[in-house]
Amino acid sequence: MKEKIEPAIGKLGILIPGLGAVATTLIAGVETIRQGYAQPIGSLTQMGTIRLGKRTENRIPLIKDFLPLTDLNDIVFGGWDIYDDNVYEAASKAKVLEPGLLSAIRPDLQALVPMKAVFDRDFVKNLDGTNVKQAKTKLELAEMVAEDIENFRNSNNCSRTVMVWCGSTEKYIEQAPVHESLASFEEGLLENDPLISPSMIYAYAAIKNGIPFANGAPNLTCDIPALLELSKLTQTPIAGKDFKTGQTLMKTILAPGLHARALGIRGWFSTNILGNRDGLVLDDPENFKTKEVSKLSVLEDILQPELNPELYGELYHKVRINYYPPHGDNKESWDNIDIFGWLGYPMQIKINFLCRDSILAAPVVLDLALFIDLAKRAHMSGIQEWLSFYFKSPQTAPGLRPMHDIFKQHIKLQNTLRHIMGEDLITHLGLDYYQDLVEAL
Repeated sequence: MKEKIEPAIGKLGILIPGLGAVATTLIAGVETIRQGYAQPIGSLTQMGTIRLGKRTENRIPLIKDFLPLTDLNDIVFGGWDIYDDNVYEAASKAKVLEPGLLSAIRPDLQALVPMKAVFDRDFVKNLDGTNVKQAKTKLELAEMVAEDIENFRNSNNCSRTVMVWCGSTEKYIEQAPVHESLASFEEGLLENDPLISPSMIYAYAAIKNGIPFANGAPNLTCDIPALLELSKLTQTPIAGKDFKTGQTLMKTILAPGLHARALGIRGWFSTNILGNRDGLVLDDPENFKTKEVSKLSVLEDILQPELNPELYGELYHKVRINYYPPHGDNKESWDNIDIFGWLGYPMQIKINFLCRDSILAAPVVLDLALFIDLAKRAHMSGIQEWLSFYFKSPQTAPGLRPMHDIFKQHIKLQNTLRHIMGEDLITHLGLDYYQDLVEAL
């Protein structure tokens, strides 16, 4: 595939629906890094390495040196939000980054003003903004988004664009007939079907125009047959869903280790407190359910109780999220894990993770944008399961169980990168190092 990859020439526009805490932390962070004030900690594309060939070859380049990725200096940001604050104002209100840091790059952030957003309060009842598009049909709204994209590309001289949803979690809905085919979906847009959410409208507008789309929230969004069909027609990469950051990140690190050592788990109780807009939105039960389904699926898919009933058949898994304004973007999570070992003797693990949600999420957004742009230039389309590394509830092909083990996800991601660049895949078998010794014996 290496010879088929189109070069990253020109500007890459990263378009973001939802210029809240995560998006403004990303934008301010990239500008800070470009000006030499900080390092892109947490970004695999910028600071991660990849092993090539045998361990004895010592070929371990930085990923950004191995792949033809877009340089940070060639990125242009744009986006939509239901509030009309420019990025400096929005970042100041989010209170993720220090005022001094924001002041140092203030002119660059003030220049980025959100476009009017597609918004339906029925999907996010705890928010009510005024910077909102008005139209008779959802199809017209999609056409407006497509026009915004084209205007942005022209005004910023972008050769390519990608879209990453950083908007709020929408209320829980299940797949319905309107989602089952492109024809039914487009008819639903024309008829204002209530089960077509704002995130689906953005995804439709992007994918129809061949723009790669990644979904950072647990909403269905592009995880429906209609938009998968569209992605194949327009040969567009898609990925989702729900950025893997705080508590779930810890679960996908710890649970595979317990499973690998055949240690049993009787219960895993998880609770969170957080403020900011994300916490406010999730304070509504309908929106919390969307997040709950995403977070609950992780353990069941890693442990697969049906295959190990003696170890995980009685697993009790509970997740709670509580809105607590004083914490702002500084999420705090507690996990109580009841495990058992040899002869059934019980033990406990307790985790108190005081994390900064947007600090963990910002490099995820950057990596997804750069990788999904690479996928487009490498002529990959449809679901990019190799990007599951970044998601709580990875989108997969119909009927295929998602992979939640972060270590397996990491191997899959790196092997995909090796495949794209024509390098040998690495199985970690390692027997070839000892073959001469075996033959001598």
